[in-house]
Amino acid sequence: MVISNPFEICFLLIVFSLLGIILVGNILRALKLERCRPSLAGAIIGVATGLAIIEALPWIS
Repeated sequence: MVISNPFEICFLLIVFSLLGIILVGNILRALKLERCRPSLAGAIIGVATGLAIIEALPWIS
């Protein structure tokens, strides 16, 4: 799978940032780490994961 369209790249980054907000944000809230701004931390981790996946897809396929 080759991702060359800018729309696809933006879509993947948005999807992974939303997943990060939901998953990591909820984990940080469950651990009572409200001072870390769970939604922001989740978004940053989600975008980093999305970028890593975008960069790794050409190697995998």
